[in-house]
Amino acid sequence: LQWLRNPGRHHEKRTLFGDMVCFLFITPLATISGWLCLRGAVDHLHFSSRLEAVGLIALTVALFTIYLFWTLVSFRYHCRLYNEWRRTNQRVILLNPKSANVPSNQQTLLGLQSLKRNSKETIV
Repeated sequence: LQWLRNPGRHHEKRTLFGDMVCFLFITPLATISGWLCLRGAVDHLHFSSRLEAVGLIALTVALFTIYLFWTLVSFRYHCRLYNEWRRTNQRVILLNPKSANVPSNQQTLLGLQSLKRNSKETIV
């Protein structure tokens, strides 16, 4: 979520949103088209020529191959962008060493606050 909130990289966010919308539209369309092609192939096998049935089966295989290829390439692209963002946008918190000027009860409060921080943060 922090990656989506990042003010930079608007192009990557638009690409992710566009790919998600395409995925939501293309998945049902590919499923229905594949089912219709296979259903037509079964009908052609029973009632008419085998050549048309083989053509419909080949069309179904091509359809699902293209769909799976697009899905894997898109997923890999967005994973690569996310991993690059994680590598370049690490959150680091610097803690001051215990100071002689700060009373001991305030040092304890500072220590408790640092323990409550997110585990993904690096304390130096």
